[in-house]
Amino acid sequence: MVTEGIPISAMTVQELLGRPLNDVEDKLAPETLFIRGTIRPPLPGPRVSIVGSRKPSSEGLSDARDISKILAEKEVIIVSGLAEGIDTSAHEAAMKAGGKTIAVLGTPLDKTYPKKNHWLQQEIMNHYLAISQFQIGHQTTPKDFVARNRTMALISDATIIVEAGELSGSRHQGWEAIRLGRPLFIWKSILNNTQLKWPEEMLQYGAIELYDPADVLESIPSSLEMLRILS
Repeated sequence: MVTEGIPISAMTVQELLGRPLNDVEDKLAPETLFIRGTIRPPLPGPRVSIVGSRKPSSEGLSDARDISKILAEKEVIIVSGLAEGIDTSAHEAAMKAGGKTIAVLGTPLDKTYPKKNHWLQQEIMNHYLAISQFQIGHQTTPKDFVARNRTMALISDATIIVEAGELSGSRHQGWEAIRLGRPLFIWKSILNNTQLKWPEEMLQYGAIELYDPADVLESIPSSLEMLRILS
C-alpha cells in the first residue's frame, strides 16, 4: 500500500516499540498502526510528546518552540499530533534544530487535518515518521482524535502539555499518560491560570510542574539506555 514515494507499512505497537506491552498498555492499544517515513522501527531514542491548544497565544507558540528545540538538541524525538498551533510549532522547531519528529495522525496517512498542514505532513512522511491507526479509506470522526492522543501517550516516554484550555483535547492525552504511568508535565504558564481546573486535578494524580524543559531529561531514558533496551 502506497501513497506517493515512501511505502506505507503496517505493524503492531509491539513491533513499533520493539518490546511487549504490559497489561495496562495493551488494554487500549490499537491493533494495527500504519507508518510512513524514514525513522525505522523499533523506534530509536527517547520520545516526548509536546501537545496543546490549536489556538494558542504567541507566548504559548514561543514556549512550544523553545521546549522542542531544547529537547531535540538533546536527541529526544519530538512527538506531536500535526494539529495547528502548539503541535505545528513543536514539529517545526524539532526539524529546525536538526532533531527528529514523529506525527501521530487522527486521519489515515493519505489525508491531512488541517489541510493547511499538508506540506508539513509530507515533509514528515518523507524525512521523519508519520503514524496512523486508521487505514486508508477510513472516514474520520471527532473521536478519532481522542484515540490519536491515546496512541501518542502510548508511544511516548513522557508528555508535556504546553498551553490548553478547560475543554482542550490535550486533556485526553494527559489522563492517558497518567493511566499508563508515564510522566506528565504541565508547563508553568498553565499553572498560573487560575481559571483552569484540570491542571490541579492532574497534579493530584501525579502530574509534574514544569518550569525548565531540561528537567524532563531526568524522567526519560537516555539514548544509550534506549540502545541497551532495544539490543
